[in-house]
Amino acid sequence: MSAFGEDVARKLAEVENREEILKALHSELDRSASEYRKAAAALTAKREAAAAQLAKQAEAQIDSLAMKVSFEVTVLSEESESGWTAAGWDEVEYRIATNAGEPLKPMTEIASGGELSRVMLALKVAVEERTAKSSRNATPRTLVFDEIDIGIGGRAAEAVGQKLKALARGQQVLCVTHLPQIAAFADQHLAVEKQEDRGKTKTHIRTLDDRTRMQEVARMLSGAKVTETSLRHAAQMIAASR
Repeated sequence: MSAFGEDVARKLAEVENREEILKALHSELDRSASEYRKAAAALTAKREAAAAQLAKQAEAQIDSLAMKVSFEVTVLSEESESGWTAAGWDEVEYRIATNAGEPLKPMTEIASGGELSRVMLALKVAVEERTAKSSRNATPRTLVFDEIDIGIGGRAAEAVGQKLKALARGQQVLCVTHLPQIAAFADQHLAVEKQEDRGKTKTHIRTLDDRTRMQEVARMLSGAKVTETSLRHAAQMIAASR
């Protein structure tokens, strides 16, 4: 029989056995849906357990960053087929109350830039600590923090610097900052500068030694003019961070 004849015969068989084929397909669909529901429900249970643990650990980390909050990780399940995805039927939401007596609300609705920065850092620290405990041979990772200092200063900035320092004991941490309270905690400093060269702006990166590191922290403290007072203060900050 020619290929054309085989194709026609196959299509004819499909037409003649249409009801049986549809019945088999519906049966397979029902079986697959049942397996999906079972797997998605198990995933939801694991997520809810992990959410409770993460919320407790993150809240403790946030409190150590000069914020007193109530923090919650909620798992919202959409069990109807419209909510099914390859990753299950859940949506995970972070909720926070930054002042006593306030109700928990989605973090993106109420947190300021500085609060978001600290919450993000706290979450990363909580996740990294849990990963380190659960996996003895975990591969160290590189974590990048850009503008972690938005909207903070003083005691909060120092707390963030201390947390980054602790995180860097097990991971490589790259942090872009404009605050001396945070910069002083770094093990190595790179100064990023922009210069105009023949009508074009170029970016240069310099590795700082102990002397230039102190000068740069002093400049961040006092502005364009570095004073003896700011140099002494910078030296004290760097020494205290070790």
